[in-house]
Amino acid sequence: MAGWRIPGLAARPRFTSRATVLVLVLCSLVAILAYPTRQFISQRAEISAQRAKADHARQQVEQLRRDKARWQDPEYVKAQARARLHFAVPGETPYIAVDPAGRDGAQPSAPARPSGGTAAGPVKAAKPWYAGIWDSVDAADTAAAAPAAPAAPRPTPSSSAGDTSPHDH
Repeated sequence: MAGWRIPGLAARPRFTSRATVLVLVLCSLVAILAYPTRQFISQRAEISAQRAKADHARQQVEQLRRDKARWQDPEYVKAQARARLHFAVPGETPYIAVDPAGRDGAQPSAPARPSGGTAAGPVKAAKPWYAGIWDSVDAADTAAAAPAAPAAPRPTPSSSAGDTSPHDH
């Protein structure tokens, strides 16, 4: 049966030369347009990222302008000096209130006590930042001024015959 053929029906190739040329043209168009399309899409993404960055920069500039305008006000400067640096106007007595529970409201595990105080004594007040710096300068000065303790004499090297130390010579 394999040898039987129907007369009038000739064997046609599956792809004609026209179909082959059409497929080649379409494939070449896809190959030619793929790179520019990819570049276009990546550039669009870059442009949107740069626009977002520019918007963020504009917002920062506006915030800095508002901050600059606030710092031009002498009352704001005085308030910041009082809050941040613990400054006081002459004639005032400044006080620093310390919350024994801490800022987050958690109870401390061991209450801070002043040195030599009793368990029921007042809580030690926090020092301002500049006092801590000055204390560290004073501590460094007194440590440098204190006489150094004499160093222990070094043993003189001896012959390795009588040496029982665990290290190699």
